[in-house]
Amino acid sequence: MIFAYNPKYVSDTLLVITENDKGLEQTVERKGNVARLQTEDGRVIGWNFFAISEVMTIDGTGQVTLSDEQVGQLNELMREVGFAEQLTPDHEPKFVVGFVKSCEAHEDSDHLSITEIEVDNGQTLQIVCGAPNIRKGLKVVVAKPGAMMPDGMLIWPGELRGVASYGMICSAKELNLPNAPMKRGILELGSDAVIGEAFKVGK
Repeated sequence: MIFAYNPKYVSDTLLVITENDKGLEQTVERKGNVARLQTEDGRVIGWNFFAISEVMTIDGTGQVTLSDEQVGQLNELMREVGFAEQLTPDHEPKFVVGFVKSCEAHEDSDHLSITEIEVDNGQTLQIVCGAPNIRKGLKVVVAKPGAMMPDGMLIWPGELRGVASYGMICSAKELNLPNAPMKRGILELGSDAVIGEAFKVGK
């Protein structure tokens, strides 16, 4: 679940993205200051909460983190206007340190690699990566499914050249880090980076 807030460009509206719309047509049902977004196949893929600053103070812009109390306030707003659905707090970091356990060339590509990345407590994600410097043994920054990149791009499970991919291995430029090199390639972290630890991106 992604919470996004950017009052300068999107007005005083909290955007809550719960699922990938998969490119399907959307319908919007608004009740009061709450709007529910659904795809044509009936899935609820997000919510908009208008005039949100009248209800709570949100720290930061772009992808933001809400406390359990704030999520509870959103659920109360939804109940008050007549929506039955409820939001569940999600405290799992979406940008984390990962370790490249394996890296194999994609059979149907001259530049893609299929990697297995350990992200926390032995959990691994298969990620297809096109960076020229990807290799086994690196520590890297992984944007997990449910992440919002600094440029607003959303990360969802997908496929590249027919191979499932569950996230993205990031470059310094994609993370909007200061003094990021312009050349292609993922960010290589030091050996002391802790696998699974949250990584702070730029804004």
